[in-house]
Amino acid sequence: MKVLGHRLELLTGLLLHDVTMAGLQELRFPEEKPLLRGQDATELEHDIETPYGLLHVVIRGSPKGNRPAILTYHDVGLNHKLCFNTFFNFEDMQEITKHFVVCHVDAPGQQVGASQFPQGYQFPSMEQLAAMLPSVVQHFGFKYVIGIGVGAGAYVLAKFALIFPDLVEGLVLVNIDPNGKGWIDWAATKLSSLTSTLPDTVLSHLFSQEELVNNTELVQSYRQQIGNVVNQANLQLFWNMYNSRRDLDINRPGTVLNAKTLRCPVMLVVGDNAPAEDGVVECNSKLDPTITTFLKMADSGGLPQVTQPGKLTEAFKYFLQGMGYIAYLKDRRLSGGAVPSASMTRLARSRTASLTSASSVDGSRPQACTHSESSEGLGQVNHTMEVSC
Repeated sequence: MKVLGHRLELLTGLLLHDVTMAGLQELRFPEEKPLLRGQDATELEHDIETPYGLLHVVIRGSPKGNRPAILTYHDVGLNHKLCFNTFFNFEDMQEITKHFVVCHVDAPGQQVGASQFPQGYQFPSMEQLAAMLPSVVQHFGFKYVIGIGVGAGAYVLAKFALIFPDLVEGLVLVNIDPNGKGWIDWAATKLSSLTSTLPDTVLSHLFSQEELVNNTELVQSYRQQIGNVVNQANLQLFWNMYNSRRDLDINRPGTVLNAKTLRCPVMLVVGDNAPAEDGVVECNSKLDPTITTFLKMADSGGLPQVTQPGKLTEAFKYFLQGMGYIAYLKDRRLSGGAVPSASMTRLARSRTASLTSASSVDGSRPQACTHSESSEGLGQVNHTMEVSC
């Protein structure tokens, strides 16, 4: 019995020791948690109720203090995965986005595995798609967002910024067309729909004719995914609504009385071989040149975020710096010396302050601009940046 009692006492002591150690580890866990690598890569799916139906949203990471969320909106024919996975999974882009919460929005019925809308369903107009976004912002408690949109998604985000300017900190608009479809364009689209499959019709929107002929591997990959991943009936509704859009109705300040335009910093992006080039150039002519950067990417087609993620990442980094975020990012091209890891610091600013100060730190919002890198243009502001590397 003494031996048995001794063993029980020893066993009890070991159990207490294990419980105590487990408790200590649990107490230490909150201090160690920020050191865990990859935890911000977690993606959580949500269905958000809005005035015009449910929106499928994917959240990546967690809110970082007062920093804005990065909110994306994809092009017609795609969803957030097909449109943005390559870009956001790019190593240098992850160095940036780990300092922000990322909110990917899928247009109604376009997400992977979406159920087909019932017969007679009225797809939201482009204006209504924009009006659905405040519900997303409010649901997650975002104060404001930096939007990244492509094609139809760029149009939606531009409309969102026009209607709710206080919710938008900045915009990256890829392949935006600010114009509605005229009767000739409408007739051409209608004829194309009668002679081509829906995926092929959408491909002519996403890629230039040259890309459709020469870049067969990429085009074939997207043809297969558009046909298999996106619900075709839902896609047809989105496609029809995008082609029924109205003009954005924006004008450069000073050109017309009471001109309405985007009030936040904007970076317009288009490939030099993209079908949307003319539309983006026209959009650039209608925006405030003091807060707009036009990025024309050389050797790039209709999906620069897919084919040139490195160039777009670098441009996005400079765009954030111009807005007042200072980034120290690891540059893998540098051969010597330690380079600090990514660190974003927001300059003090006020949402109601004037945009006239380019480098103020006394609470005013800094003016976004892009400076020319040529030595001859030192000190001059160049709002058109053409990437040719």
